[in-house]
Amino acid sequence: MDPYSKTIHFLSGMPRSGSTILGNILAQNPRFHVTATHGLLMLLSMIREAYEGIPEYRAAPNEKELTGILRGATFGSFEQVDCPVIINRHRSWPIELEMIEAILGRKAKLIMCVRDVPEILASLEKLWRDNMSLRPMSDCTQGNPVPFRTLEGRCREWLDPDHVVGRAYAAMQDALVRGYRDRMHFVHFDELTRNPTETLQGIYKFLGEESFSHDFEHVEQVTVEDDMAHGVKGLHDIRPAVRPVGKRAKEMLGPLAEKFRGPYVWDGYLSGLGS
Repeated sequence: MDPYSKTIHFLSGMPRSGSTILGNILAQNPRFHVTATHGLLMLLSMIREAYEGIPEYRAAPNEKELTGILRGATFGSFEQVDCPVIINRHRSWPIELEMIEAILGRKAKLIMCVRDVPEILASLEKLWRDNMSLRPMSDCTQGNPVPFRTLEGRCREWLDPDHVVGRAYAAMQDALVRGYRDRMHFVHFDELTRNPTETLQGIYKFLGEESFSHDFEHVEQVTVEDDMAHGVKGLHDIRPAVRPVGKRAKEMLGPLAEKFRGPYVWDGYLSGLGS
């Protein structure tokens, strides 16, 4: 299959909001190749920086040439994939929408997974407690362990724009400010787990793909990652069946649950189908 004939879409959004389970549900469709958290975005950024740092290219810059190089790296990454539709997962894709669209030559389509922020924080706190006896959550502490000595300190750090929750939120918010609302389809974690059939119908409509009959009772995890590379055991584990997940914010966060309740930028973009 010609790699340039493939259609590439993107799976992004907030952490702990269902992107892993959603990706593995979508992977049941034989038309789709769904990646784990993927390094393509970082690769493209490095290529762009390297290009701009080469004196010969800097002396005679050629935007079309650079776009061609980036396009080759993008589609070449999936040359060995037989599926006609690629769904690439990374939380920072909203930051690079201009680059994506220059590469694709069309409007991008991003599936944006979201969840009530106190529940995101509660899920991270559960992981924190489960991992305390193992090794530091390096992706979250980023060399600044002092705030992580208290529950409120951890929540505030995770919400900081330089950390895991705040960084994803800022990327999403900025894409909306830049006018890219029509490129994003919002999927709320609660809708996905309570009404998976309707939620998937909304996703297929957004992608322009024919509906597929998914098995929500037996979801095989095909997007496998070594979570210890992220310093967090169990970060991307999924349950084999799609079930509603009980609210845990009050249990895990206590009075802090109300402090971080919102509102948030996606609140006006959600319907019964999570769109």
